[in-house]
Amino acid sequence: MKRIAAFMLLVTLSLVFAMPAAAQSMSNEEYARKSQKAAKKQQKMLRKANKKQRKSMKKYEKAQRKAMRKANRRHR
Repeated sequence: MKRIAAFMLLVTLSLVFAMPAAAQSMSNEEYARKSQKAAKKQQKMLRKANKKQRKSMKKYEKAQRKAMRKANRRHR
């Protein structure tokens, strides 16, 4: 009887210690890595938005120059 109880205790303890580390709380390194990843993603999105805005500004300026040339041709 004692052998069975000891065996069951041993099996239970081995299962408890065999749980993956992900089920436990995150370490400081994991928080730092996730934070860096989020910051990198934010920077990438910001660069993409800035590029899109520069492109639209160039398009607007080109349209303004074209309109100015067209207006100047009419006044000659």
